[in-house]
Amino acid sequence: MDMEALMIQITMKGSWARVALPVASHVAGDDAMALGEATAASKALARSIIPESNYTPAQKAKALIFIRHHLHEDLKAEYLTEEDPAILWQSLKDRFDHQQEVVLPHARFQWINLRFQDFKFVAEYNSAIHRIVSQLRLCGQQITEIEMLEKTLSTFHANNLVLQQQYRAKNYSKHSELISALLVAEKHNQLLMQNHNSRLTGSAPVPEAYVARHKNKSHWHWKGKG
Repeated sequence: MDMEALMIQITMKGSWARVALPVASHVAGDDAMALGEATAASKALARSIIPESNYTPAQKAKALIFIRHHLHEDLKAEYLTEEDPAILWQSLKDRFDHQQEVVLPHARFQWINLRFQDFKFVAEYNSAIHRIVSQLRLCGQQITEIEMLEKTLSTFHANNLVLQQQYRAKNYSKHSELISALLVAEKHNQLLMQNHNSRLTGSAPVPEAYVARHKNKSHWHWKGKG
């Protein structure tokens, strides 16, 4: 089982004390009414997992459905017979609450050893840094935009020192801005290499008009020799 995915799915932003309804996935655009309804629903679900609460069976059923929806498939089968959301939530807490102690040291190790120069493509590095930052934030350790920018710029290959200084001089305030610039530069470099490798240097094709003119001259020169 992927424990990192499990942590994200069942800890709800690292807090076992409340259910944080993922409102963003249920609200389209700026629908304030839908946002308010979703927020109210999340509060109701949170209270439904309190032991011996006086909520109706329908409300508890809704909480149970919500919790199971976010569980890993293996856990859904294991807790299939549990019908009380409060008991299910406590069982999950007892079983997995210690996972933060496991994930955090590993995430810190990955952050310390993360280097931009170790990745062949910008997109691969961007995916890796966001995955690590998400794990750290899930465990309560905040990583700022400035720290992400510094991590990327300070781990360029030594051969790209001038390029690194040029990007640093841009004074990006968001890591996404730096990544966008790197992606554009990477694409331009790929196109440049494709053009370079398409044929040998100095082997440009002779224009058709020149070839035709050269053939005509050769033809009349041969006839004159006769």
